Amino acid sequence: MRNFLSVKDAVDVQALVKEALLYKKTPYADKHLGKNRTMGLLFFNSSLRTRLSTQRAAQNLGLELIVMNVGQDSWGLEFEDGAIMNGNKAEHIKEAAPVVGQYCDIVGIRSFPSLVDREEDYSENVMNQFVKHTGRPILSLESATRHPLQSLADLITIEELKTKPRPKVVLTWAPHVKALPQAVPNSFAEWMNAADVDFVITHPEGYELAPEFVGNAKVTYNQEEAFKDADFIYAKNWSSYSQYGQILNQDPSWMVTTDKMNLTNNAKFMHCLPVRRNVVVEDAVLDSPNSVVVQQAGNRVWSAQVVIKQMLLSIIREESPYLF
Repeated sequence: MRNFLSVKDAVDVQALVKEALLYKKTPYADKHLGKNRTMGLLFFNSSLRTRLSTQRAAQNLGLELIVMNVGQDSWGLEFEDGAIMNGNKAEHIKEAAPVVGQYCDIVGIRSFPSLVDREEDYSENVMNQFVKHTGRPILSLESATRHPLQSLADLITIEELKTKPRPKVVLTWAPHVKALPQAVPNSFAEWMNAADVDFVITHPEGYELAPEFVGNAKVTYNQEEAFKDADFIYAKNWSSYSQYGQILNQDPSWMVTTDKMNLTNNAKFMHCLPVRRNVVVEDAVLDSPNSVVVQQAGNRVWSAQVVIKQMLLSIIREESPYLF
């Protein structure tokens, strides 16, 4: 695993989940792997769980860390080829990325979409430019269209808590005060399609995700129907894909409530956090024993750690193929 940008980079999803759960019991078992190596984390956007969990995971593996808020701690970066740089962008990615690569063995990137130009966002220009120019393995800490470390942590959580071999997992749209990206639901759908679950997506009309992410999921506009007999409810808001970046409605009736959770098979409630109480989900659900959002967030450490380990092994294989 040289780069980790999506579920497609995971050779064996179930093996990753099992190894992550082992790390939860023995977090320092591979601390030698990162000795005398450095990981850089570049944040174009705000972060809490991603920043802290990835730092913790890297430290567990013995890595040194460099963390930077791009544009605040550094020059603003230009990504357009042929740009006349007479504006507020002082450095081009063609110079910045390979320089970062000189300092770091692995580079993590977090960048959000504009929600203005769908073609530009879904081209993953920022992430792909780093892959192209850095010369180092790239770890996605969330991109314009995906959040793979979050989705792996979600799958780890489901594996820990499931009470049957093939649980019913429901991804439900919920209202929000802002227009949010499709990255988390896209990625969650992609990983659930790769897992052994009965996967359902429910949302109001107009909030359909891109077909390549929906995959084989059952899609319904009836939230209560979707919730029936569910084992896991994953709530998340996203803006429209078809009318790109737009809020088509903020229907409060889509908020996750205790009454809706009572339709399920005593389902666990999941959310990637941060979550707006009494907008996305009511207090009673978040404060109930069936809310696993904190456990889910904790598993972000183990999802990051198992992926970074695989990336370190890839580097070691390249440097010393005779060892394998």
